[in-house]
Amino acid sequence: MAGMRKSDKDEHTLSDLELIRRCSEGDPRAQELLYKRYFSYAMSVCIRYTRNRYEAMEIVNDSFMKVLDNIREHDGSGSFRSWYGRILVNSAIDNYRRNARHNSHLQISEIESTEDCEPEISAELSANEILSLFDLLPDHYRVTFNLYEIEGYSHEEIGQMLDISSSTSRSNLSRAKKMLRELYKRNFNPGNSSNEQV
Repeated sequence: MAGMRKSDKDEHTLSDLELIRRCSEGDPRAQELLYKRYFSYAMSVCIRYTRNRYEAMEIVNDSFMKVLDNIREHDGSGSFRSWYGRILVNSAIDNYRRNARHNSHLQISEIESTEDCEPEISAELSANEILSLFDLLPDHYRVTFNLYEIEGYSHEEIGQMLDISSSTSRSNLSRAKKMLRELYKRNFNPGNSSNEQV
């Protein structure tokens, strides 16, 4: 890029490990570069757990402060992206749990037993379409769907993270998939929409 100094070019070619080393020494320029390098990734994770970009940005910033506070714990044996990803998800779940008292809670007694017949997402449903419908899901459905389908956590792990039973996690996932299918039919394929209530 015209006008970019050689030192700027060199900074942008630094490896993650070198940036991490400099961050652990308190180098503010390295911290800025690491933040910018992973900003888009961090936002893409956090936006799935929130209702708006402002809330997602708060989680990103909170997560990055945790990264800087614990940067010496990253020993380089795994990728920084994976390590940071776990911090992002944990911060998003902490945020969800802090706000859970303001959200409507679904009691296990209100959920029909669906463990034996978990519906599948329609093969026609693309990832972008699913994400575009996420804002329409109740928070507990959206969070469970993210943790299970995208992050790969088990229902037992999700139960521990959200302080719910594993059967509630399974039911939330099942209902989330059912709602996504119905929302898809209503929003993207209204000719095939059924009268089924979700």
